[in-house]
Amino acid sequence: MIERFNKDGYVVLPGFYDVEADILPIQEDIRKVVALVARKYNIDAPCDTADQAMREGFMAIARANRAWASEIYDSVKQIPSFMQLVSNKRNADLYAQIRPHCQPGLAAAGYGIRIDLPAEDKFRANWHQEFPAQLRSLDGVVFWTPLLPVTSDLGPVEICVGSHRDGVVPVFRDNGGVGKSGAYALRLDKEEERLAKYNKVAPLSKPGDLVLMDFLTLHQSGTNKENFPRWSMQSRWFNFNDPVGIKIGWKGSFADGVNFENVLPELLA
Repeated sequence: MIERFNKDGYVVLPGFYDVEADILPIQEDIRKVVALVARKYNIDAPCDTADQAMREGFMAIARANRAWASEIYDSVKQIPSFMQLVSNKRNADLYAQIRPHCQPGLAAAGYGIRIDLPAEDKFRANWHQEFPAQLRSLDGVVFWTPLLPVTSDLGPVEICVGSHRDGVVPVFRDNGGVGKSGAYALRLDKEEERLAKYNKVAPLSKPGDLVLMDFLTLHQSGTNKENFPRWSMQSRWFNFNDPVGIKIGWKGSFADGVNFENVLPELLA
């Protein structure tokens, strides 16, 4: 697994998390939050099961008022069952196994639950590396795991195999014509030319599976063509011993309200 990760910049670990012990409690807590918001705004949103709440229930709220759906997005990342999974010792042990001489760090504001609505491009992450958007350290790993089964229509994460070996890519800002801002507005310098060099994969996954990506691996969110959201969880692990991290004092980027070019101006194309 470590050899494959170092070569390709990503790896999929099927069944890394225990569905019953690790995933189901998070799904149930999400169901309760969706049901609370539905009652708050008197929305007829089916929430009898977690699966129903995350699909039909959430979409009913989003159709009634997009801002009410944002309340759920901001709230679910604070549920204890999710925080317990993020800080689980198995994650730190896995990161230390991948980076044998590291001192693991868990990026503050670098963990959350994404809810990607169908055909909503404003918040879809275009091709990017994690480092400019997160900083902390050049040596870092994204932990990504789905909360619903990811099919090809739901838009699996797309990955440029081996792209991490070519180092940091400068970026510029572009709102994409749909009002993208923050990390969503970052675009790669000479993007088409760079992307043409790599084979691309879009691994399918199910709850319990874990996808790991190097901070320098080029990837993007797939397009959701379903009629319900893509739910996924992310956390970012970094290395306190990394020289770049030491240089910048392990500062964060957009999630911490910091513009990356104020920390590392050479990243701006």
